[in-house]
Amino acid sequence: MSMGDCKSMRPEMEGEDDLIAAARNIARALGSKKNLTDGEREILANLGTQLSTMISLSEKKGEKSGDIEDRLNSIQERVMSWEADQSMIWNSGPNESLEYVKAVEEARRFVERLEGLRLNKDDQEYEVLQKAYDVLQTAMARLEEEFKYMLVQNRQPFEPEHMSFRSSEEDIVDGSSIISFGDDSFEDSLQRDSVSRASEEVVIDLVHPDVVPELRGIANLMFNCHYDQECIQAYTSIRRDALDECLSILEVQRLSIEDVLKMEWGCLNSKIRRWVWVMKIFVRVYLPSERWLSDQIFGELGPVYLDCFVEASKPSMLQLMNFGEAMSIGPHQPEKLFRILDMYEVLADLLPDIDGLYVDGAGSSVRIECHEVLMRLGDSVKATFSEFENAIASNASTNPVAGGGIHPLTRYVMNYLRTLTDYSETLNVLLDDCDEGDSISLSPDTSPTTEEENKSTDTSGRISPMLRHYQSLVSTLECNLDDKSKLYKDASLQHIFLMNNLHYMAQKVKGDELRLLFGDGWIRKCNGKFQQHAMNYQRASWSSVLSLLKEEGIQNPGSNSISKTLLKERLRSFYLAFEEIYKSQTTWLIPDPQLREDVQISTSLNVVQAYRTFVGRHSNDISDKLIKYSADDLQNYLLDLFEGSSKSLQNSSRR
Repeated sequence: MSMGDCKSMRPEMEGEDDLIAAARNIARALGSKKNLTDGEREILANLGTQLSTMISLSEKKGEKSGDIEDRLNSIQERVMSWEADQSMIWNSGPNESLEYVKAVEEARRFVERLEGLRLNKDDQEYEVLQKAYDVLQTAMARLEEEFKYMLVQNRQPFEPEHMSFRSSEEDIVDGSSIISFGDDSFEDSLQRDSVSRASEEVVIDLVHPDVVPELRGIANLMFNCHYDQECIQAYTSIRRDALDECLSILEVQRLSIEDVLKMEWGCLNSKIRRWVWVMKIFVRVYLPSERWLSDQIFGELGPVYLDCFVEASKPSMLQLMNFGEAMSIGPHQPEKLFRILDMYEVLADLLPDIDGLYVDGAGSSVRIECHEVLMRLGDSVKATFSEFENAIASNASTNPVAGGGIHPLTRYVMNYLRTLTDYSETLNVLLDDCDEGDSISLSPDTSPTTEEENKSTDTSGRISPMLRHYQSLVSTLECNLDDKSKLYKDASLQHIFLMNNLHYMAQKVKGDELRLLFGDGWIRKCNGKFQQHAMNYQRASWSSVLSLLKEEGIQNPGSNSISKTLLKERLRSFYLAFEEIYKSQTTWLIPDPQLREDVQISTSLNVVQAYRTFVGRHSNDISDKLIKYSADDLQNYLLDLFEGSSKSLQNSSRR
């Protein structure tokens, strides 16, 4: 060997020595490290790829082009043998599916080795690589078909009737029509639905568990062959259809906002109730199960399983949210408030579950939409509550309630408020936004007892937002009732009307929830008001009648002797006045039996006592012919008052 040859070999030997030394340094560094940084992993991965390529090049130098093509033809024959067969590979048995997977895996490795050669179009192996691509693409299309078929054919039936928090049947099918202030059936309609939280989410098998390992294997193979997008698209398409079918089973229709806004209340009311029920099942059962299935199939491939879950479930969730949005922008009719509150509460209750399901950036659009719909439903609650107060204030009547009874508006408002107490916690949060900065304190006459403080005040003694609005509503109702009382021409009947309605309000507040909210002070104040109207009735109805039984004005002129003529006239006038009151006030109505009896007794004490005293004092001057009724007769007749049925003393059986 010449000196020149030695000189030319020396750099190569030195380079080889450097490479070996570097490799030894890497080996020592790896031996001393327990964890690798992301940068270190990337460098080592690139090094491995480069080494694999160099080995492949070395191997292929001695392999003839014909041998390479023969290997590909063998793989192609195994792959294409199933293309002429209409049966599904995974239905033919485990051996067939295993052999097919081996053939596809061999095709994948074959393509990777040829790609490692970095062939040019002029290379003999280039055409072989293109043919290998076609074989692999055919295999991928078949795997995608098998994947979709297995997902569809092995879908497990979804049976919502077995869910533990199923709504009662009447809650789902009830379609009661919208209620107006004048409708006597509204008390039965003001019933809230239960939206209590289920204790735990439930996971069920949406696809038969026996095929999940096979599905996972196909997904892994397609990803390894860089057909990940095709696999994801196939999966999300099938599962999206399954979710649509789930909503169909739950009887949820795909409705546009315009469809919802045009819907009659009876139908809409039923759909709201179903939406509340469906949301609990869908979020607590179906979505966790859907995410679990995605994790089972794609979990080994990283966070892609979340993307698959989101893409599959997003349309169905947005469909449900679309209905919530439609309800939030619809007319703010007071009758809809309970249903909107049901929707708000169930969505607020489910938000932690939704946030947990749709984590990270992939699910952010679903999370944001759910939070925005909740906010809009809350705004709708506040607007509807405000509209309710406006409706009370503007409720006008042209005809008075017969007999001065309880006005339908009074019944409606008080039953409405009583039902709303079930939503106290939610309303205090929502209505507090309306009153921010307002710090009204309780007045002494409405201050609650210690037992009531938790309901009506906060820790600083500030009146709760809900009570503030309740008091405003009741004050508005009282003002409206004052206006309605003026529809009665008889002042006595005005007082009976106000007494009846205030008494009804007080009795309603005595119920557990409203009592804790309003407090005993408010009840005492309201009791004082209706009792004052009872006294005013006595004065307006009976003062002029009882004045006929007084001593003044029945003496003969110029002497202290009694004028029998005047006495007779007084007695006759009293009987006529009594009969006229009897005739009119038997048609009047005091619905509450106890209140009616109290007014009758109070009236009887005043009238009968005055009559008995008058007749007894002048018994020597009054003949039996002039005594039309005894004191007992009058007392019995007074018991006929306020029963709402017209009577006349001339036709009375007592005469």
